[in-house]
Amino acid sequence: MKTIIFKDIARHTAELCIKANTELPGDVLSSLEASLRKEKNELARSILATCIKNAEIAKEEKTALCQDTGFAVFFVEIGDNVRIAGGTLYEAINEGVAKGYADGYLRKSIVKDPLYDRINTSDNTPAVIHIDLVPGDMLKITLAPKGGGSENMSALTMLKPSDGEQGVIDFVVNTVVKAGANPCPPSIVGVGIGGTVEKCALLSKKALLRPVEEPNPDKRYARLEAKILKKINSSGIGPQGLGGVTTALAVHVETFPCHIASLPVAVNLNCHAARHVSVTL
Repeated sequence: MKTIIFKDIARHTAELCIKANTELPGDVLSSLEASLRKEKNELARSILATCIKNAEIAKEEKTALCQDTGFAVFFVEIGDNVRIAGGTLYEAINEGVAKGYADGYLRKSIVKDPLYDRINTSDNTPAVIHIDLVPGDMLKITLAPKGGGSENMSALTMLKPSDGEQGVIDFVVNTVVKAGANPCPPSIVGVGIGGTVEKCALLSKKALLRPVEEPNPDKRYARLEAKILKKINSSGIGPQGLGGVTTALAVHVETFPCHIASLPVAVNLNCHAARHVSVTL
């Protein structure tokens, strides 16, 4: 049995909060650079170049990539031979979030009640924490800060199985087109297919963690991703909604078995500052 100390988890979590919000992942930056080379629209090219420059400045000066430093969303894999000493995993992560958002001078965006008492919690907690129990003695923590502009454009529908592939394509493309400039494109489009309502929505968010342009290992779904991406980039929305062929950098589909009577589909969008970072203890 491996013991991991509460304070170590909190310290690493705080570091993740700062790094995720100040350093754009290399795969996202490379995709922006590749899109700049392919983009013909001059305004779109200018916007893409600005996004790239923004990422460079943020990393160099250790300042936030975006003023919206997001809801702290964690995906955690904990081995079945791991125990936490000194407190609970949830408490450790939330302590780390509070410290990281304070030390990094990151905007605190969380209100303690969604409807009646919308008072800021002042430390960006509580975090949203998804935990998977896996074999082994390792603890892997992935943080994916999620801004309000892109999160607000999420959508979910319960299609009929007879709607098939075309129904999925139409729903995803229409969701992105309807979102327009709101998610600060170019976006990464996460798509969940299958499961139940909550599982499907979680799949769509987990899909955003896959490296950009890494296709689904199932060739059928890889072809589906390519079809959807082509249609989205033919919409003319472009970077920041001002025209061009770079509305999305990638479409990532994740799936799960579902009921014979159901075909759930969820869409979760990430802005061009597609932030995520991991640590393994």
